[in-house]
Amino acid sequence: MVIDIPKIEIIDLDVYYSQFRALNHINMKIKANKVTALIGPSGCGKSTFLRAINRMNDLIKDCCYVGKIILDGEDICCSWIDVTQLRRKIGMVFQKSNPFPKTIFDNVAYGLRINGLVKSHRELSERVEQSLRDAALWDEVKDVLYKNAFDLSGGQQQRLCIARALAIKPEVILMDEPASALDPISTAKIEELIYQLKKQYTIVIVTHNMQQAARISDDTGFFLLGELIEFGDTNQIFTKPKDKRTEDYITGRFG
Repeated sequence: MVIDIPKIEIIDLDVYYSQFRALNHINMKIKANKVTALIGPSGCGKSTFLRAINRMNDLIKDCCYVGKIILDGEDICCSWIDVTQLRRKIGMVFQKSNPFPKTIFDNVAYGLRINGLVKSHRELSERVEQSLRDAALWDEVKDVLYKNAFDLSGGQQQRLCIARALAIKPEVILMDEPASALDPISTAKIEELIYQLKKQYTIVIVTHNMQQAARISDDTGFFLLGELIEFGDTNQIFTKPKDKRTEDYITGRFG
């Protein structure tokens, strides 16, 4: 029997912004090499939860955590955790594509250079090429690597940001609505890419698109008012939800 080992385990997690409790007692096991989708209405805590996983919320004044986030057996909420090293392990792709005002090549090479992860230009070029291949972008940009990244289409820019995240070889990739601003063709490419990437990475994605969650994820968590209402196998969540609030949301009765 195959046992899905959790890559990340969330235990009794609360997240506060000063006196406001944004997340309330979250428990979840995120499996390795699977896609976990987070769904729920705007302002329900999905993005706060996503950013807790790589401590991005630390950048917000008066944010604090109660509970545990266990990554490979280590609690990353501990004060002695090296957050820079953590974010090398856990890459992030944002809702709006955010390429740097640099060439395509330099965008992908950026993290490799500042972290001193390559020893020669040849190694740098190989890592850039592999990252662009992994992001399904190489064939489209291999002849224009020194063109400004802003000259790419919106969908290409988002895949470039994914390539930039992949370049430093993370173990987990967080995606905050990565296709919400894209056209249907670009969205389909991102979804196909996510499906391919889970062979090598653990992926957690926030999406408002119910059909997208159903298509690409293995597990789904439904958030509402800072609480995780239901979490489980995606097929079960979408066909036989256990909680009436989950059913009402996925059938469009509220949102």
